[in-house]
Amino acid sequence: MDNEFWQWWRVWDVLPELLEAFFKVTLVVTIVGSALAAVLGLVIAIIRYVAPKPVTVVVTFFVNLVRMTPIIVQLVFAYLVFTSTSRMTIGIVIFGVHYATYMAEVYRAGIDAVPKGQWEATTALSMPAKRVWFAVVVPQALRSTIPALGNYVISMFKDTPFLFAISLTELVRAAQTYGGSHFRYTEAITLAGIIFLLASYPTSLLIARLEKRLVYAA
Repeated sequence: MDNEFWQWWRVWDVLPELLEAFFKVTLVVTIVGSALAAVLGLVIAIIRYVAPKPVTVVVTFFVNLVRMTPIIVQLVFAYLVFTSTSRMTIGIVIFGVHYATYMAEVYRAGIDAVPKGQWEATTALSMPAKRVWFAVVVPQALRSTIPALGNYVISMFKDTPFLFAISLTELVRAAQTYGGSHFRYTEAITLAGIIFLLASYPTSLLIARLEKRLVYAA
């Protein structure tokens, strides 16, 4: 039954708008941004191990710069500088780069955890550097980093409301827009929160299951 606090008909009225924003913006930025962050983070981690010191200094400075500035500032800055770039592209790249700096530290910890004997064995076998990293080191590092990487994916998902700063209509902005135009926020904001929960919880379960499979595979 509808009342002053909650009106069910508004739930069904706003639901299509929220789902459209979720699937077209929030989910796309999260998935593509996470993929970019995972790959770029691994590249950064490896560079900091194998590159000459001048390169590692520059990369470390860049990582610290990104990590020490709010993502909303990075979004607005990129939006003002790259005026000819689509807002969706800006959102994906900024989220990907921002979280890559955090994932790089996770990868670094995983690489450090690889037993010293594994490194010595690859040296004794005269294995090429590329094979050492991608056949020995990275697979072992991933087994211990999956939980942390997964947590960052979920964090990215929950940070997507910051896309409002570049006028990109993601899930929460769609809810706020509906609330502002109908002078009714309760149903829209609550429904947005429920959608976030329904998407985040299964993801956390999937990450836990993947972690167990990797440990078992070891």
